[in-house]
This record gives sequence, C-alpha cells and structure tokens, in this order.
Amino acid sequence: MVSMEIKSQQKLTKAWTRFISATLFTDFISLSQEGAVPPLQPILKPDLKRSLMATIPLGVGMMAAVDEIVFHQILAWHHFFDWGTPAFSLLSDGLLHSAELIFFIIGFFMFTDLRKRNTLDRTSAWAGFFFGLGGFQLFDGIVDHKLLRLHQIRYVDNILPYDLAWNGFAVVLLLIGWRLYRRSRALPRRTTGS
Repeated sequence: MVSMEIKSQQKLTKAWTRFISATLFTDFISLSQEGAVPPLQPILKPDLKRSLMATIPLGVGMMAAVDEIVFHQILAWHHFFDWGTPAFSLLSDGLLHSAELIFFIIGFFMFTDLRKRNTLDRTSAWAGFFFGLGGFQLFDGIVDHKLLRLHQIRYVDNILPYDLAWNGFAVVLLLIGWRLYRRSRALPRRTTGS
C-alpha cells in the first residue's frame, strides 16, 4: 500500500514538473522526448567578447591600486602629479584613487552580470584582466611618464633601467593577456548548462 502511494506521488510529481516545464521553458528544450525535463536556466554559450571587456576595468583598477599603494605611498617614489605643491600632489593621488575605485565598480558590475546570466567565459575573463593590468602599466609608462611628464618612476640620475623594467613588465602582462585570449578562442565552447 505504501509502495503504491509512493509511486503515485512520484507520478504526480513528474507530471507537475512536466507541466511547469512545458509552461515556462518551452523555448529551451523539446518536451516530446520521454522523461525530458529542461534545466532551470537556459543553456547559453559563453560570451567571449563581453567576458573580455568586463574584466579590463578590473585589471586597470587593480594596477592603478598597486601603483598608488606601492610606488606612491609605501616607497614614496612619486605622486600622480609631481610638479605642484605637496598638497596638490597628494590631491592628485586621491583623484587617481577615486578613478581606480570607479574602474573597480564598473568592472564588478559587468562581471557579476555575466555570472548572473551564465555567459561568463573564465579564460576570456582572465585575458581581459591581464589586458587591463598591462594596458594601464604601459599607458602610465609611456603617456604619463614620457609624453605628459606628469611624474617619473623614480627621481634618480639614470632613469633608463626603471623605464625598461616598468614598460617591460607591462609588455609581459599584455602578452599573457594575448596568450589567454587566443586560448579562449581556440577552446571548444561548452554550454553553461552542461
């Protein structure tokens, strides 16, 4: 008797699941197959471009934070703008810090949106993060240090080793990002629901 009740309850549960599935998810899977119940979330392909673009701001914000914390505050080698009064130099560091936080917030929301939609491609996201790290580093080394001359890495007689190390590290980060990006495009795409 108990066995018949359990079987009856299982049949009712299965019928109810099919009804809900057919009502809500008819676009995602064909219910003509015996016992086919669609997943609760649609099966989507990872979005390589959006995964890449979402994490670039995170990389920029991270490298700006590392630059500001290590080189501006701990080592005190330079400020963002060194050609003014000490108060103005400190203000320029605060503005850089505000910009880095804005990049973090933008990147965070873009990243979480991809996660929520189940379209995040991890390899492409890591590529974007490294592109952001290297892009900020190279921009800072070429535009801020050399073209605009807002500051130097360190104020010493021979700045060349510092410039080579700074920009060389940026190129290494960009190459890591490029390698990850190529890898993400070459990998077979798995759907998020599988």
